[in-house]
Amino acid sequence: MTTGTTPTEQSVSLAEAPLRQARNSAAFWTATGRSRGHEVIRRRGFVAVDGDERAGLRILIQEPDLDPGELVEVSDLVRGAAGAATVEDPFSSTELGHLGMRNWQMPIMLRLPGPVAEPALGVTRVRRSEDLRTAERIVIEGFELDGFEPYRPGELFPTALIEEPGVDVFVATVDGVAAGAGVSVLADGVASHYWISTSSRFRSRGVGRAVMLGALAHLADQPATLTASKLGRPLYESLGYTVATPATWWASS
Repeated sequence: MTTGTTPTEQSVSLAEAPLRQARNSAAFWTATGRSRGHEVIRRRGFVAVDGDERAGLRILIQEPDLDPGELVEVSDLVRGAAGAATVEDPFSSTELGHLGMRNWQMPIMLRLPGPVAEPALGVTRVRRSEDLRTAERIVIEGFELDGFEPYRPGELFPTALIEEPGVDVFVATVDGVAAGAGVSVLADGVASHYWISTSSRFRSRGVGRAVMLGALAHLADQPATLTASKLGRPLYESLGYTVATPATWWASS
C-alpha cells in the first residue's frame, strides 16, 4: 500500500542525498524487520535489524559521526549476529575494518521530480500474497540470496510487508510470465528502490527498466534516491538519476 504520494515542493540536493538515502533505508529495513518479527534497534547514529541465521543482521548508519558508544554497540552486534552481517554507510565515514569485514563502494544516486515514461512491459503493484511469493522468488534468484535457500515462502517478503505504510512491491511480466520484481519505499517525502531484479530467463529484455518505470509512475512528484550496483548504474542514469556520492558497504564472510 502506498501512502503520502501527494505532490511535494520539496527539493533535495546532491549533498543531502546520503542522509535521505540513510533515512529511507532505515524505513525500509524497519518495515522488513517488523514484518518478519525481528528485533529493531534504534540509536541516534544507526538503526539495526537483528534477524535470524538466514536473514542475518542489517545495520543502517544514520549519521556520519557515530559516538564511541555507538561504535562499540555496532561492533558487538556484528560479533553476536546469528547470521551474516551487512552494514550500509551512506556517508563512508564509519571504519569497521577491526571486525574483519570486507567492504566495497556503490554510488548513491538522486532523481529530482519529473515526468516518467510508460513502461514497455506490463507492471503491476502486488496486492495478493501469491503475487508476493512470485516477486520473492525472482529477487532470491536475481540477487543470488543463497541464505534463503531452500526456499521458504514468505521468509524474504512476509505478506505483512505490503501492508507497511509507504512500501510497494512490483512485478513486471513478459508475455504474461513474471520476469522482474522490485520494491519502492516512500518515507518523509523521498522515495527509494530496493531489490530491482530480473529473472535469468528474461535478462537483456528491458525488464529492469520496466520495473523501475512502473515503480516511479506513482512517485513522479517525489525526489528519489537509490544505491546503485555497477551493472545498474547506466539504467538509473538513463532514468534521470545523478551520482551524489559513494556509499560504503561492509559485510561479514
